Formats: sequence, C-alpha cells, structure tokens
Amino acid sequence: MANTSASGTHGAERSRTGSGQPARPGTYIAQVMAELRKVVRPTRRELVTYTIVVLVFVSVVMAYVFGLDQVLQQLVGFVFAG
Repeated sequence: MANTSASGTHGAERSRTGSGQPARPGTYIAQVMAELRKVVRPTRRELVTYTIVVLVFVSVVMAYVFGLDQVLQQLVGFVFAG
C-alpha cells in the first residue's frame, strides 16, 4: 500500500507536534510540492468516462427534483385553491 501521509514527503521536515508553532513557509511549500508529485492524472478515456457519469447523475437528480417540485406544486395548489 502506498504511503499517503505527510511523513512520506521525501525529506521535507514536519513541524513539531504539540509545539504550538505552525510549520515554516518553506516546510509548508516542500510538503505541498511532495503531495503534488503523488497526484496521478486520469487518462483521456477515464476523463471522458467520469464526465459522462457526472452528467448522467446530475441529469437524474435534476429530473427527480423537477418531478418532486411538480408534485408539490399540485399538492399546494389543491390545498390552498380549494
């Protein structure tokens, strides 16, 4: 399993735990850069697949909310019109 903790920043020193002092800006930048090196970019195929999944999911949720809105609109119209 890959080490994903901040301790695996290849020599970037961490602030002392419990010292009450925030990490120095240089240490912070080194840790950020070390974490960014771990990022894996998706392939074009994965990106297209994820985009389609998100669009379909958003469309389904929009249809659900629209349907619920229509039902509640009819219910409120029935209760107060009548």
